[in-house]
Amino acid sequence: MDKKEIINAIEKVVYRLMNLGGADYNADKNSSAADTMHGVIARDWGIEEWDWPQGVGLYGLSKLQSYYKDNRYDEFLDSWYQRNLKIGLPSININTTAPFLALMDLVRRTGNKQYEKMCLERAEWLMNDLPKTRDGGFQHVTSAVGNRDGVSLNENQIWVDTLFMAVMFLNQAGQYFNRPDFVEESIKQFLIHIKYLYEKKNGLFHHGWTFDGMNNFGGVFWCRGNSWFTYGVIDYLAAFDKISCPDGVKSFLIDTFTAQAEALAKLQDKSGLWHTVLDDDTSYVEASGSGAITAGIAKGVKLGILPEKYRATAENGVKGLVGSVSEDGTVLNVSAGTPVGPDKDHYRNIIVRPMAYGQSLTLLALVEALDL
Repeated sequence: MDKKEIINAIEKVVYRLMNLGGADYNADKNSSAADTMHGVIARDWGIEEWDWPQGVGLYGLSKLQSYYKDNRYDEFLDSWYQRNLKIGLPSININTTAPFLALMDLVRRTGNKQYEKMCLERAEWLMNDLPKTRDGGFQHVTSAVGNRDGVSLNENQIWVDTLFMAVMFLNQAGQYFNRPDFVEESIKQFLIHIKYLYEKKNGLFHHGWTFDGMNNFGGVFWCRGNSWFTYGVIDYLAAFDKISCPDGVKSFLIDTFTAQAEALAKLQDKSGLWHTVLDDDTSYVEASGSGAITAGIAKGVKLGILPEKYRATAENGVKGLVGSVSEDGTVLNVSAGTPVGPDKDHYRNIIVRPMAYGQSLTLLALVEALDL
């Protein structure tokens, strides 16, 4: 695609991301479990709340700034964090750790001591206070339905989302604070999540695993869930700096990524996007997962991890994503927050609406496309 066209799309997506507005906290208080199962979580809307949709959104903005090698979004980022600190942060859990990804990047650039302390405390919480599953897996604890100050424990459950929301941050914190224990734990978590979520028969990832039932719930191969690994593992490996990743582990992660990319390339829709249930072409095509998949594959090609034949997969993904950006910069075809479900219908029936992470994950792909 023409670079000017990609830059134009980036500018529109960024503007919309930064102006998505706030969460409807009154509506959120009346949310029910049934609402949540369809993705109707009012506090997820907008860019203002401290939770995973917004945290992923900020990380896309931070990555774009890194590409430009300047500080053009630092004022917005600092204002976002300060506003939330003034309001008061929600409960501590896996999903509310997501904003620490961009915060860690801000710490590296500015040396802000307040933010540095926050990052260290959250990393220590992951290590010492987060509930763990059998084998020491990070239990995917989330904010409670209708109560930002409470938690849903999701006892004995491992979700692929955890890799992006918390494990990537833990490695980055380990690198910054020179804490080998943080880094080693992040490695362990990647290996545990692969152990329980990777499907050897097709190279894809299940959304979750429960030790209570010893199963992968509905055994569904969800687009955005897979994308958390596709982009997440590439970004995770790129973050190793002061402390290195053992060669054996690195090879294992790359082999898993390569096998997943091969499976994903075969499932790409003619639109360039992927279906929300990857192996079900009757389910709608979904832009946020497609964004992170495209970004991961594009970066894999540029790093020489993936063969050149995947360049076309990435380019088609970029075309599909640009086609999903409306005139006002809204990324369309984005599924709302998605808890683990019992069957394909659960994922097919998640509502579609603009989300901060939809803007952000599209941004990641478009940024990778600039020098693809």
